[in-house]
Amino acid sequence: MLENNNETIFEVKSIKKRFGGNIVLDGINMSVNRGEIRSIIGPNGAGKTTLFNLISGIYRIDAGQIFFEGKRIDRLTQYQICRLGVARTFQNAKPFISMTVLENVLSGLIFNSNYKANISVLEKEALEILDFVGLKNKSYINAESLIIGDIRRLEIARAIACKPKLIMFDEVLAGLTAQEIESALIFIKKLRDERGITILIVEHNLRIIMKVSDFVSVIHLGKIICSGTPTEVANNQCVIESYMGVKEAQQCLN
Repeated sequence: MLENNNETIFEVKSIKKRFGGNIVLDGINMSVNRGEIRSIIGPNGAGKTTLFNLISGIYRIDAGQIFFEGKRIDRLTQYQICRLGVARTFQNAKPFISMTVLENVLSGLIFNSNYKANISVLEKEALEILDFVGLKNKSYINAESLIIGDIRRLEIARAIACKPKLIMFDEVLAGLTAQEIESALIFIKKLRDERGITILIVEHNLRIIMKVSDFVSVIHLGKIICSGTPTEVANNQCVIESYMGVKEAQQCLN
């Protein structure tokens, strides 16, 4: 783990979002330190993905503020936020299926370079990224031929191609086997430890992300009901009663 210097890289202040008469997020406050792995858990419909959509500029907040490296970003476009160093993956990964794995990663590098870099230089960098995620041997096959685990790796590679300081993983472990999940958790730590990238992870299962998270925030009914270390969250009575249940909380602590 990188030494935590307590430098805040990302912060949301009292953000709210509603769709029609439905309040999805209701006054969310959260700050994340540079080099931290922060997991955000909660039941379906709690507002986790909506939070990511607000941070990345897909939706506009109704109230509050979002800051990245001290700069307010909630009024910026998606591409402006990305170029500042905020990348993300999506629940339903959607690579360019008619393009090769290499071309998918190149698209991110070209976007980030403002289309000015030499393509041969970018291709070398793309191959290095694919080697890092374990897909170099599949660089020249079409993305539509990949299995789910490799699609998740490609999604991560495309995020890395944007040269982020912060990556948001939205259900990146969904659909993976137990062995693939273990490999993914090791890889997430590697991203932080070797590349210095701060990580936000949306996940349902506290038991899984306990192994990788520095801190966990629990969203329930549009509010953060608890934040702390994985052990603190698993012991929190409010979390146990409203979300986890006694049995799962005990399993997390074993």
